[in-house]
Amino acid sequence: QVQLVESGGGLVQPGGSLRLSCAASGPIASINAMGWYRQAPGKQRELVAAITSGGTTNYADSVKGRFTISRDNAKNTVYLQMNSLKPEDTAVYYCNAEIVTSRDGRHFATGLYWGQGTQVTVSS
Repeated sequence: QVQLVESGGGLVQPGGSLRLSCAASGPIASINAMGWYRQAPGKQRELVAAITSGGTTNYADSVKGRFTISRDNAKNTVYLQMNSLKPEDTAVYYCNAEIVTSRDGRHFATGLYWGQGTQVTVSS
């Protein structure tokens, strides 16, 4: 029932910027950690950035100083601001979130959910 929908991907020149958004919907009671992963052709999926419910962040060394993860709890949305983009940032970016769901406010379940991915291409 929970869905994560990403937006904001596209084609950008090296040095440019993009802002990715991922909005969660469904019978959400609360959201714990949220994050962004990426997968380039021929490479394993890797963690790009993560943010806890309390706002603590973690970044891959390759993006530290260039990317910023943030969240808007009222909107159940996580963002990834990507600046100074490089060709090696080209990948499909996936958001994920650990979400506690409830349909009655009494019975709860915790699960890890993934978006379908959004393509980011950095090329001149």
